[in-house]
Amino acid sequence: MPTESLAAMFESDIAQHRLRPLDVALARFLAERDNAAPAPLLWLGALLSRQLADGHLCLDIDALDALADEQQWPFPWRTLLRRVQEDVGTWRSPLIADAKGQPTAAPLVRDGSRLYLRRYWNHECHVAAAIRERLARPHELPLQLADELQRLFPSNGKNPVEAVHDTAPLHWQKIACALAARSAFSVITGGPGTGKTTTVVRLLGLLQTLHLREHARPLRIRLAAPTGKAAERLSASIVAQLTTLDVDTDARTAIPTQVDTLHRLLGSRPDTRRFRHDRANPLHLDVLVIDEASMIDLEMMSAVLSALPATARLILLGDKDQLSSVEAGAVLGDLCRRAQGGHYDDATAQWLKATTGEDVSPFVTADANALDQQVAMLRHSHRFDAGSGIGRLAAAVNMGDASAVHALLTTATTDVIWEPSATPSHLVDLAIDGRSHAQDDSSDANACGHRHYLEQLRRQRPTDDAGNDAHDAWALDTLRAFNRFQLLCALRRGPYGVEGLNRQIAEALQARGLIEGRLAGVGPGHANEGWYEGRPVMVTRNDYSLGLSNGDVGICLRFPDGEGGARLAVAFPASTTPGARGSTHVRRILPSRLNDVATAYAMTVHKSQGSEFEHTLLALPPDPGPLLTRELLYTGITRARRWFTLAGSEEIIELATRQQTRRYSGLAERLGGC
Repeated sequence: MPTESLAAMFESDIAQHRLRPLDVALARFLAERDNAAPAPLLWLGALLSRQLADGHLCLDIDALDALADEQQWPFPWRTLLRRVQEDVGTWRSPLIADAKGQPTAAPLVRDGSRLYLRRYWNHECHVAAAIRERLARPHELPLQLADELQRLFPSNGKNPVEAVHDTAPLHWQKIACALAARSAFSVITGGPGTGKTTTVVRLLGLLQTLHLREHARPLRIRLAAPTGKAAERLSASIVAQLTTLDVDTDARTAIPTQVDTLHRLLGSRPDTRRFRHDRANPLHLDVLVIDEASMIDLEMMSAVLSALPATARLILLGDKDQLSSVEAGAVLGDLCRRAQGGHYDDATAQWLKATTGEDVSPFVTADANALDQQVAMLRHSHRFDAGSGIGRLAAAVNMGDASAVHALLTTATTDVIWEPSATPSHLVDLAIDGRSHAQDDSSDANACGHRHYLEQLRRQRPTDDAGNDAHDAWALDTLRAFNRFQLLCALRRGPYGVEGLNRQIAEALQARGLIEGRLAGVGPGHANEGWYEGRPVMVTRNDYSLGLSNGDVGICLRFPDGEGGARLAVAFPASTTPGARGSTHVRRILPSRLNDVATAYAMTVHKSQGSEFEHTLLALPPDPGPLLTRELLYTGITRARRWFTLAGSEEIIELATRQQTRRYSGLAERLGGC
């Protein structure tokens, strides 16, 4: 295919939204680097760029036929596909290098059947090598480990055990602590309510206790999460659990409660992908714990491992079944791909039996590798009991059992409501009133719509002379009331997407007299317009000058200005700013200083990760699409603590239940032999 024909095809692909202008720009860049490059290679470059936008780290050439059928490729693409299959082994171009050959500056790397942009190939190789090195490093077993584990997990019936199949009950939290204590790298995964935070608090108490007995100073521990909201939740959970942690006072006080975002931890540099902390300037710590690790993309994981001191421990927490990161890669999923089956070896099983008293022999396999020995999966949910509709629905979705999902949705439960034919206008009503036709008026879930936080902020507003503390307490109560309910969307655009529903909800709230002011700012690109009291906003980009992180949520409120008048300010929880002290529980920021924010009556499921709400309403669009997956449905369901409403047709729910997220990556294969 001549270059002119390829250019015409690209223009058509952009118009049909098969490729983005950025994808075509990469192909043109490659053509400028080698004007003799074959057209199929330039096309592969554009296709690889598109795959990266969809979260894939690479393009698997051997899987292109399946991808063509799945995505219903047009005829010109299939013609290029056949030429790729015929000629790929004969290409000689400075644009592409073989991973096993001599190092070159080629922008593309072919590693077996996988094609990478060099930057992502470098990141993947680095992450795999860094993890393998940590797993292989000899680690001295702490003295009195078994005694301290027994102290933290006494066999007196107070700590629930977790049964799997017909095996003897196992205490996976205790097992996870033991495995993490013996290595420089460990992963603790589990669904909502399985006790990941409880486990890590006891683990940190264990590590500090054992370390203080042999050293004069405590371990330097840092805690981090991908977003400000996730950091806030982890911090609050640790604070709540420290009071009951059975360790000595010195060990307890040496456990930090401040949680940083990963960008803040590493020292993000504005307008660059680089961080202040890297291999040449490592972090000053002995232990790093990262929560919500399913949200970490490959590039961020590479940056973390580069900045980690050689002697430090890395502990990852997260739910392997949640949505993967927005950026390319599914690191936690790759690390935990065999977690369900355990895959422990005989040596690990014998050590766990001697150290914890737990018998994991049913999870011993002949194909165990070094990574398997440091992954623990928590299997019992303490949040959802056996009769919980939310818990059973999440489990059925996770198993891909569409029949069970339908049966649960059509069975009357107190905590799950199904809206099979909700129109956008009906979704707006549900979001405002928090009420479904399937709920009676006495349901406490009805107090969770947006109407209720807006009515509360007016009802509980302090007098102008009440003082700053009273107004801060009122603002904090308003934030808490707002966070009881959230509308989640699968899409960003369209009538069932975040942008459309945010605008419709704001207009409906104004029509009902619940908000006032101009509404020009409820859409994208209008951050400094349309400010009105009650407007919820989400930060969409880290702003370290204001101490705000991507994902932080605030509410615009009217505060006394001290001169007899009032002015609008956006109230954010003070815990979103590390180091906040004193009785002030919120930070007030003028709207004029907030540039990267979006209205948050509705948010995407991706943006909701790291958050929980008493009542969650998940809106699915009526038409099928690649974003409607099992992982998206599971993540939306598990954001709900007490009530969950699912709006979507039976056909769309079945499609989402059966359609799994698949991200092409070589990380799991690189770690498979470690």
